[in-house]
Amino acid sequence: MGIDPGTNILGFGVILVDRRKAHYVDMGVVDLRRCKDHFVKLKVIFEQVGMLIERYSPDDLAIESPFYGKNVQVMLKLGRAQGMAIAAALSRGIPIFEYAPRKAKMAITGVGAASKEQVSLILQKTLQVDFEERFLDASDALAIAMCHFYQLTNPLSSVTASTDWKSFIESNPERVR
Repeated sequence: MGIDPGTNILGFGVILVDRRKAHYVDMGVVDLRRCKDHFVKLKVIFEQVGMLIERYSPDDLAIESPFYGKNVQVMLKLGRAQGMAIAAALSRGIPIFEYAPRKAKMAITGVGAASKEQVSLILQKTLQVDFEERFLDASDALAIAMCHFYQLTNPLSSVTASTDWKSFIESNPERVR
């Protein structure tokens, strides 16, 4: 299960993996815009993510990490929302995996600065489903779930890539004569 945390809209995406292939199960949003009290929003996030976990019984929860923003108050609120989703999973014994937005976009589109629309389009093609553009927060959550799937199934995920010869030689002394 993937979660795109937010204090106004929280996206979720669920995939099923069988024999190293991912299949679309569900996606959607928890709309928190009617809640005016920030602490009530946090309670709703905890409850709703908990209900989603109980409904889908995921093996893992992949969550988007907060990215650097200019507004500290927005970052604080986003971190709290992420924390409530994490707490809901941890309270049910679900392992947590965190991915940066750029990493998820890179995993899905090959471009870390891809737009939400590009991510959505590639996911639709990859998973062979159609979704409406109004679910971009949900497709972001689905992208986080797919990023986690790719991370788990990539045989090179534990290999550190070298960006120059010096790093390569330091990492692989046995391959140099």
